[in-house]
Amino acid sequence: MADITITGPTMSNQSDQHHTLFDDAQGLAFGTVMAAFGMVILTSLGFVTGQMAGLAVLISYVSGWSFGAVFFLINIPFYWIGYKRMGLRFMVKTFIAVTVMSILSYLIRDWVSFDSFNPLFGAVIYGCISGSALLALFRHGASLGGIGILAVYLQERTRLRAGQIQMAFDAVLFAIALMILPLPIVLYSFVGAVVLNFVIAVNHRRDRYVGF
Repeated sequence: MADITITGPTMSNQSDQHHTLFDDAQGLAFGTVMAAFGMVILTSLGFVTGQMAGLAVLISYVSGWSFGAVFFLINIPFYWIGYKRMGLRFMVKTFIAVTVMSILSYLIRDWVSFDSFNPLFGAVIYGCISGSALLALFRHGASLGGIGILAVYLQERTRLRAGQIQMAFDAVLFAIALMILPLPIVLYSFVGAVVLNFVIAVNHRRDRYVGF
């Protein structure tokens, strides 16, 4: 699942200017539910994705631990960076989003089952659902934590660009996946990641949509 590349220190403030408390609450609720459902689809098919969600998935496959628990734990170090870079509101909203998504991704597995799921369709629908989930979170001043925050932090202190850091992380992640998972699974996973990032790239634009 992709992380946001944050380019300005006032993202959460801009969001608050456009959204009421109820707006933010329903946006976070929609985003976390859809993100959790997307991860249930992904893990049910045995796929992997990019960024911190992908790392959590690989760790869960290897260790047998639940994705939700791993995802929650590996995001903890990034909250301080998020607070310093984006402010308290962003950090609190992101903490809530990560926590609720982690819990729901565990619970939803008992609420739905997939007797037959075409892997290509599964990859595409995962990308669409997760992309819409992330858009909702981004537009209400939150994220699902992770590498996007760290990438901007490192960009400000090195010559590397945030996008390059994120791409390098995903390249390493998928290379590791190739050593753990069958090639067809990794290829389907790549399709899902492409669809997800396409949804975000097309729709998450300040010059076209209201929000931040």
